[in-house]
Amino acid sequence: MNKVVARFADGRLVKGMTADFFPAKDTFHVSVVGASADAKPVEIHTKDLKALFFVKDFDGDPSHVERNEFDPARPPVGRPIRVRFKDGEVLVGTTTGYQAGRPGFFLVPADPDSNIERCYVVTAATEEAGFL
Repeated sequence: MNKVVARFADGRLVKGMTADFFPAKDTFHVSVVGASADAKPVEIHTKDLKALFFVKDFDGDPSHVERNEFDPARPPVGRPIRVRFKDGEVLVGTTTGYQAGRPGFFLVPADPDSNIERCYVVTAATEEAGFL
């Protein structure tokens, strides 16, 4: 099971656990954190997302300011990339799977202290994505 935060293109947010997210599938399910034990998982359509964040914990550190730069002491694995979403948010990290025209790709944040372990970026929710 993976801890995830699903951020929708329309601004909605769902936090929970998933075991069936695959980039090639159109839908996956999230057992929402805090829901009753008998609650059914929520079905999510990947095309409706901005990104799916795989996180260390659901609360994160509200005082942490995400650094969009690489630590010179830790060479990045993968190709450095900068993504600007349609809502203005910018993420910098690395990818091994970005290709223009694909529906999405995984990104590992540049900030080693980020609560985000990796995220699946939905290309339709981006304004711009390019290698650094």
